Amino acid sequence: MVCPRKQSLNILGLGYSVGTNGSVVTGDVIVIKTFAELNRRSREIRGKFVVYNYDFNSYDESVAYKLHGASRASKYGAIGALIRSTTPFSNSLPHTGLQIYSKNVRKIPAVSITVEDAELFGRLAARGINITVSLSMEARMDADRVSRNTVSEITGSTKPDEIVLVSGHLDSWDVGQGAMDDGGGAFISWRALSVIKKLGLRPKRTVQSVLWTGEEMGYNGVQQYAQKHINDLNKISIAMESDMGTFTPTGITYSGRNLTAQCIINELLSLLKPINASQLKIGREDGPDIELLVEKGVPGASLDTRNDRYFYYHHTAGDTMSMMSTRDLDLCTAVWAAIAYGLASIDDQLPR
Repeated sequence: MVCPRKQSLNILGLGYSVGTNGSVVTGDVIVIKTFAELNRRSREIRGKFVVYNYDFNSYDESVAYKLHGASRASKYGAIGALIRSTTPFSNSLPHTGLQIYSKNVRKIPAVSITVEDAELFGRLAARGINITVSLSMEARMDADRVSRNTVSEITGSTKPDEIVLVSGHLDSWDVGQGAMDDGGGAFISWRALSVIKKLGLRPKRTVQSVLWTGEEMGYNGVQQYAQKHINDLNKISIAMESDMGTFTPTGITYSGRNLTAQCIINELLSLLKPINASQLKIGREDGPDIELLVEKGVPGASLDTRNDRYFYYHHTAGDTMSMMSTRDLDLCTAVWAAIAYGLASIDDQLPR
């Protein structure tokens, strides 16, 4: 910020954003709270930075500003989008993440700013004070490179072609360590198979662990997996994913509508009452990778945890091992291993 005073802003580029091509872009700021306000004030936007200082209600509702804010501002001639971090709590850390340019719009720089700076812009604008910002941003897109899913499995004893899939994703935004998003999910999906093997157990079906690649860039890994196995998806009894933090587990959410399948999973979860992880929720699971498989008819499930603090650190420099608990990781691993082994060992494939 260069007017009304000089102040450095803590920013992070958003995924796929363009940079400023080695130059410094300077312009006035217009502060917007909603897309409806953006449309109403469209004639004021040309040649300015749009600051989105929306009210956070939920991640699912607020993430639209991160995903589409730059494109909608560009449509009215904005020179850049400064988007309030998608979080209910802030300690002056910007939260990055994917943003998507619409077709046929000029690509403008899209950056995440802290909640504190967004609110500062809001206060200044409400007083009628002119705000000017200078932005220098080195973001660029390099050529594609090869990246791979990591797959391991315990082959089923009598029904090896039927699969119970557990998963998390390998990639993370580079500002932290990706410990919660999604190191923990990847860890328990690998470790669950290790536990089953060390206990000397051999399920009837194959238990497969998939650590997805390219989730943060647009679910690249699962798209390749689905394409490769398009004729075998009916053999996947269930696809499970952990991508909302490995905090103290409470149970799982299951997307399948078959009542018999729901009863089977509920019965298996009842065995986890000693660790207070026996709760079954029916509905849309929190598994962004497996959602593609669910759309193709595969029943899906996600790990439920006491993750109230997840979006405090999501996509920030604060997503480090300091946020993790070894006990919680053990408990999440136990849930993953028990449910996967149970579903891989029942006589019949989970009905759809």
